[in-house]
Amino acid sequence: MSQTPLPVSSAVDPDIEIDQDSMLDADKPHAARKYIDAVLEQSFRHLFGPTATPEQPRKHDVVSIAKLTNALSSYITPDEIKEVKAAFHFSDEAHLGQYRQRGEPYITHPVAVAEICAGWKLDAQSIMAALLHDVIEDQGVTKTEITERFGAKVAELVDGLSKLDKMEFRNREEAQAENFRKMLLAMARDVRVILVKLADRLHNMHTLGAVPPEKRRRVARETLDIYAPIAHRLGLNNTYRELQDLSFANFNPNRYATLEKAVKAARGNRREVVGKILEAVQRTIADAKINAEVTGREKTIYSIYKKMRDKQLSFSQVLDVYGFRVVVESALECYTCIGALHALYKPVPGKFKDYIAIPKVNGYQSLHTTLVGPFGAPIEFQIRTRKMHEIAEAGVAAHWLYKNGGTDLNDVQKRAHQWLKSLLDIQSEAGDSSEFLEHVKIDLFPDAVYVFTPKSKIMPLPRGATALDFAYSIHSDLGNQCVAVKINNELLPLRTELKSGDIVEVITAPYSKPNPAWLGFVRTGKARSAIRHYLKTMRLNESVQLGERLVDQSLKGYGLALSEVTPEVWEKLVLWTGNKTRQEIFADIGLGRRVAAVMAKRIEVLMSGRDDEHPREHATTNTAAPVVITGTEGMSVQLSPCCRPIPGDNVMGYIGIGLGMAIHTTECRVAQRIHRRDPGRWIDVAWAPQPGRLFDVAVKVLVKNTKGVFARVAADITSADANVVHIAMDEDVSQEAKLLRFVIQVSDRVHLANVMRRVRTNPDVMRITRERSSDEPHHRNQDGGMRIDRERADY
Repeated sequence: MSQTPLPVSSAVDPDIEIDQDSMLDADKPHAARKYIDAVLEQSFRHLFGPTATPEQPRKHDVVSIAKLTNALSSYITPDEIKEVKAAFHFSDEAHLGQYRQRGEPYITHPVAVAEICAGWKLDAQSIMAALLHDVIEDQGVTKTEITERFGAKVAELVDGLSKLDKMEFRNREEAQAENFRKMLLAMARDVRVILVKLADRLHNMHTLGAVPPEKRRRVARETLDIYAPIAHRLGLNNTYRELQDLSFANFNPNRYATLEKAVKAARGNRREVVGKILEAVQRTIADAKINAEVTGREKTIYSIYKKMRDKQLSFSQVLDVYGFRVVVESALECYTCIGALHALYKPVPGKFKDYIAIPKVNGYQSLHTTLVGPFGAPIEFQIRTRKMHEIAEAGVAAHWLYKNGGTDLNDVQKRAHQWLKSLLDIQSEAGDSSEFLEHVKIDLFPDAVYVFTPKSKIMPLPRGATALDFAYSIHSDLGNQCVAVKINNELLPLRTELKSGDIVEVITAPYSKPNPAWLGFVRTGKARSAIRHYLKTMRLNESVQLGERLVDQSLKGYGLALSEVTPEVWEKLVLWTGNKTRQEIFADIGLGRRVAAVMAKRIEVLMSGRDDEHPREHATTNTAAPVVITGTEGMSVQLSPCCRPIPGDNVMGYIGIGLGMAIHTTECRVAQRIHRRDPGRWIDVAWAPQPGRLFDVAVKVLVKNTKGVFARVAADITSADANVVHIAMDEDVSQEAKLLRFVIQVSDRVHLANVMRRVRTNPDVMRITRERSSDEPHHRNQDGGMRIDRERADY
């Protein structure tokens, strides 16, 4: 009876040598066993380990890296190939006994990822990282081990590709955001991280069929939202289109199948027309004595679906399913070719785009035009040089230059590095991983506008970007200090959306700072993260300062001063509160999370040596001097819009939880209502002199219904040195009278009184009064301020 060798499941290096004598005598039982032992020693151990005894080996084809090494031999050295083989063996052993969901040995996946990277001509370190990319995450191999075996660069790449421990997070969303943050920051330091990750995701998408439906849809959605746009942003257009189609096929398989069937049917129906167009185009270009390669191309399934969805079209209405690509030798021939094509078929107005003179943000270059072909169908053409074509398809992976340290980067790679550097800026200003991911998603835009600086430098921005986004795209400090912009030499609001060709000039002021309302209209992730970072930092600093003043005020009731509190007392207070520093204590007090009176009482107890008392949150202190305010403290001290207090008014402060201090007049009905409900959070405040500072105040003016009265009253106000920042007119009170409402700027109550006296001298004015909270008009925006507050933020 013949003995059949056991089925072998292993990853085998093509260079493994098996005893040839054993192979020749394999028909003899003893020799066959010897042959099997040799295989187990050389290869089978990779799957089960050197001491494991498999109960039922699974049958699989032998995995070889011959295809990979053949591809690598065309562009890396033999010594580097040896290093790649060493990484292969290390990964093979690390994944012992691990299988993919389709049943094949896990090592097939890293090998496939490495083959994709080799197709992009990535360097040996990238190929090694591709082979090792899951050993830290799945098999517990440490970064130190990889560093010792393969060097620090490979270890950094593998670490950047490894997810964080799932046990560190409360839910999948938080884990996903933090893992993206880790990967994108590693990518910003070394773009090879994302190239290997894209290869990893591309292979996973090809093998997604074995994954449960819910996870398949989630991975497809993630790929469509994150990885495909990143590939596009880096200029890897082939990968971008492939990821889009694979995502669509897995996310919405029924619709994908329906469209795929329709495209196949249309392909047959339109073959004759496409052939005629191709022949006519080739003849026309040849007559122009241009050596060109003309190919037809079909839109991807996803791009057809997206056009149908965005423009509400049926498939039969999508006429430009086919397009043509013309590849020539030089940029000059591109323009000659476009002239020849426009002579052949009529161009569609407004559809010519010159991405050679002004490349896309990812470095893509081509001439695009749409022509009216036979039967009136629109035909899209792309004309580019051979080099432009290579870069258009491979993007940042084209002509890989990391062997020489990346010092000779092409334009696409330079643009990619600029974008990756901007991720570091966003990261430094984002509050957490979710916020960082949100800003990155905003920056993965599919379309752009191109505007100019006053020095004619081209600045690409996402479509819908505003003038303020432009300021932040140049530098965060420029955006933070922006007060106005000139677009094409015209002064316009910061929220103005930019159009291609606009010339934008930013006007700054040294003491200007971001307004929270800006978050309502900026579009780019860089602008949003910079504004949020500034506001958070400013709010924290102002809260600390306010907290110090509140504690100092409360301590005066005990005859103490803040400067007298010893470091030992502060150490005890930090332990008592659970805060990390005294600054955190002050910030909590300034934001209303702690009560200054309680803290002052505790300090008094510790200073007197009575360390056994535990004051409660509702404890009170002796009478202390009021907190002095200027109205310029910033976000920590807000002048309430309901009563618009100005210097000279009797005022009081309300400390809301997490909101800082709101200043109200003592006559304010809103304040009186809150005081009755929550009296413990009110403190006495007083105005400090603030020369030159102007404050908003609302007045209403009852006037005779005469022609031009609006302008005359406004002139009276400005003649009294007050600024008019908002004007509104109520419906006529009667046929003889109408009510005007103004928001004006004055320095204090005395200035307001002078303005009102000046207005009363107007014979058309019947009455002028200051507007109170009870009769203020209902024209607030969603941020809680008056409409004018938002408008004034633009300047």
